Amino acid sequence: MKQLTHHLTGSCLVLIAMFTHVAFLNAAAEDDDIAALEEQSMTAAVAKVAPTVVRIETVGGLDVVGEVLLGDGPTTGLVVDAEGYIISSAFNFLRQPSSILVTLPSGKRTPAEIVARDHSRMLVLLKVTSDEPLQVPEPVPVEQMQVGQWAIAVGRALDAQHPNMSVGIVSAKDRVWGKAIQSDAKISPSNYGGPLVDIQGRVLGVLVPMSPNEHSEVAGAEWYDSGIGFAIPLADINRRLETMKKGEDVFPGLLGIALKGGSIYSLPADIAACQVKSPAYEAGLRAGDTIVEIDGRLIQRQVHLKHALGPHYAGDTVHVVVRRGEQRVESDVTLVDHLIPYEHPFLGVLPRRDGEGFVVRHVFPGSGAANAGIQVGDKIIKVNETEIAEPAALRQALVSFEPEQAVQVTLTRADEEVSVEVTLGSLPTTIPDSLPPPRTREPNANAAAVADFIDIKIPEQPNTCLALIPPTYQADVPHGVVVYLRPPGEFDKGELLARWRALCEANDLILLAPQPLDASRWTPVEVEFVQKTLEQVIANYRVDKSRVVLYGQEAGGALAYLFAFRNRELARAIVAVDAAMPVRLRAPDNDPVYPLAILTTQAPKARVAARVEQAIEQLRNMKYPVTVLPMDTARALNDQELEQVVRWIDTLDRI
Repeated sequence: MKQLTHHLTGSCLVLIAMFTHVAFLNAAAEDDDIAALEEQSMTAAVAKVAPTVVRIETVGGLDVVGEVLLGDGPTTGLVVDAEGYIISSAFNFLRQPSSILVTLPSGKRTPAEIVARDHSRMLVLLKVTSDEPLQVPEPVPVEQMQVGQWAIAVGRALDAQHPNMSVGIVSAKDRVWGKAIQSDAKISPSNYGGPLVDIQGRVLGVLVPMSPNEHSEVAGAEWYDSGIGFAIPLADINRRLETMKKGEDVFPGLLGIALKGGSIYSLPADIAACQVKSPAYEAGLRAGDTIVEIDGRLIQRQVHLKHALGPHYAGDTVHVVVRRGEQRVESDVTLVDHLIPYEHPFLGVLPRRDGEGFVVRHVFPGSGAANAGIQVGDKIIKVNETEIAEPAALRQALVSFEPEQAVQVTLTRADEEVSVEVTLGSLPTTIPDSLPPPRTREPNANAAAVADFIDIKIPEQPNTCLALIPPTYQADVPHGVVVYLRPPGEFDKGELLARWRALCEANDLILLAPQPLDASRWTPVEVEFVQKTLEQVIANYRVDKSRVVLYGQEAGGALAYLFAFRNRELARAIVAVDAAMPVRLRAPDNDPVYPLAILTTQAPKARVAARVEQAIEQLRNMKYPVTVLPMDTARALNDQELEQVVRWIDTLDRI
């Protein structure tokens, strides 16, 4: 019996092994079948969309835009209208080409011209001069797009006869403030302007470089082939197609408000300033209101507002609901493509940096404060009906005003309350010859110590960074921060320390000196490293955020512009020495909540002299306060000039 049982058991094991082997073979065969079917489906999807994908060649134009080296190879476009209209990425036309040639799916090569631009999604609409009827792709309705579905990036740059493809999935929807879908398919400049298609060959969107942190034709281009790619839904493009076919550019829609500073992910959408003559102001919105709905969409955080407004264009009307105290106020607001440039009003005073409240340290000659009789030592306690407990409160009280308006200022002087009317002016662009001390200096036990650099470590970054914390630093004294972005080439650590040691001690400044990974150049991606070093200093030391300055020379100055424009909540000033704004970098609108001042050197025969002049004119037209430091030739600042710059930094908390 035992032998029989043993025999049966062994037979069962053999059968189980046979069945397992057969099941494994069947599963492997099924996997092969599934893979083959997937490949067939993807090939069919690309074949379906291929007649709508064109090859674009640009002739002539620029080779480099800012730090971006532009290739001269072909790129991709997508037919959106049978009459010869083609959409593509604005990135493909940064070269400002003298002519554009399009190879149609039939193989015919024909000229094209730019008809209109989408300045919100960074797209370009072309029209080919051909009578050949073109096939138009089928768009996927936005509501049918699903995270996790197949997504195939298609281009026609490598081979005019056969489109190239890269396979991934839709990894997110409603990205870049509601404008784009995201895919992990490898997307590169060769297929920018081409379609992202689903497994059925329908077009999800048009491939473009994008970034939530910057708005330009090159924003996000550094992420190519990284698995982070974006596409503008074709269904959204089609909604504006008729407007663009008429030759009309379309622009992002602007409301005309500034929100209170802080984390956009945690703070409610409280209006800090409502720009005079803006759509929001004309519709009755005011500083102090909290936006709670846009077109019926609940707004709980500032980030919700950015998502709600991001997809809208100028000319769109949105229904805005705000909470004003206990009231619910509703308004219809028509967005615009540009705002009258905001100009910060100037009362004409500097605050002391010790004690409580707002005590006047300095009155600027010729200012509204001087003309009204405000004196050093006066304590400002009220502007109109707003109580003033600190300098930040006074800044906040003035952001909804503009130069030439009058405000009532209440102050105390020798235990007596005085009320004066002050006519606001414009921020000064000259440097005072001298300033009184900002605070009473108390003895410091570390004052005799020898200042030296310390290392700032960012674990995930290979770059190094030095910081000079003056021995006179006291945790109860707010310090300014100068982020020194050195010129390319050799770096003398000792010379930098010698030049800044006494200045930092005397002016309550911290010097931060991040280093480029390649000593011979800065790259745009290093903005993130600079940001993290600055944030670490702000987290660990008492920092006066009104005196955070990006100081750069040559390429370092260009990076200072890039950093400050991208990080308005961090930077309050730019010092550009022998440096111009990067080409194609768009200066953001002047912000009521995040003021930005610029000091630039100007040498007549400098290599960048013409571009510096253009930047000065552009920034002044946008109502930024620009101070110009004339120089005989392009060079580093001498000791006297550096002292002037530090004195200018000392005025940045002016109001």
